[in-house]
Amino acid sequence: MTTASQAVPGGAPAAVICKRPGCGNPLPAQDRGRNRQFCSDSCARRYHNDARIPAAPASADQDPLAALDALTRQAAVLVRAAREQAASLDPAAVRAQIADAEAARRRAEAAAVTATARQAEAEAETQTLAEALAATRDETAAAHAAAQRAEDAARAAASQLEQLRRDTAAQITAIQARADQQAAAAQADADHCARERDEALAAARDSRHAADTETARARQGEADARTETGQVRADAARERDALREHHQGELAAARALADAERARAERAEAQLEAERTDRRALTSRLTGPASGNGHEQPAAQP
Repeated sequence: MTTASQAVPGGAPAAVICKRPGCGNPLPAQDRGRNRQFCSDSCARRYHNDARIPAAPASADQDPLAALDALTRQAAVLVRAAREQAASLDPAAVRAQIADAEAARRRAEAAAVTATARQAEAEAETQTLAEALAATRDETAAAHAAAQRAEDAARAAASQLEQLRRDTAAQITAIQARADQQAAAAQADADHCARERDEALAAARDSRHAADTETARARQGEADARTETGQVRADAARERDALREHHQGELAAARALADAERARAERAEAQLEAERTDRRALTSRLTGPASGNGHEQPAAQP
């Protein structure tokens, strides 16, 4: 005999067995549709075949035992149907169905509460992400402003370096001009010394010619002229060497000054290159890769 779903303590329905008499297998669980009454289609066919009312005997000559057997089967089927109808009206079965409906309603309410809580949590998380995004945007704007200031400072430094280069070039040009002037003056002095030497040689020749004409006085005058000529040559050579050394010292000083100005310009260029390197490193840190969660990381403060 089949039974409906039985109520157990706590309000949860018990397992339901198959409706076919003698089966006893529990019904498979289902989420939607009409409630099942049989464990399988074969049980349903066997139940309906057993419930069929046997046909009336075809003639009066039929065996009474066969007719009695048919009537017994028919009575059993009718009794089974009556018992099933009575079981369907059993208060316990009605209470079990009500309990199933109440449990379904409670599950639906719990699902609605869970969905509401999840929605609230999602809204809170969205608000937090929006605030974090706004903070990141503010930090990015501050970093861009700092980078712009650094770039302006670099441009100012570059302009100063360019001005320094121009000033250095002008100074080097002026030094070279002064060195050329000094070299020209030294050359003029050397030419003057050469002219004086030539004039002295001409005077010596004249003296020698006069000494030839006056033999008696010429020998003494020639000796005196030779002595004087040697002294003049020695003085001229000493003056020429002194002037050459003086002008060479001035040229060396001018070259040393030009080398110092050139070294100063090179140091300024090296300092500018170091500042450019720092600015590139700062720019690379400001534009670093993003993190793994899909949001930009806040840029480091310079």
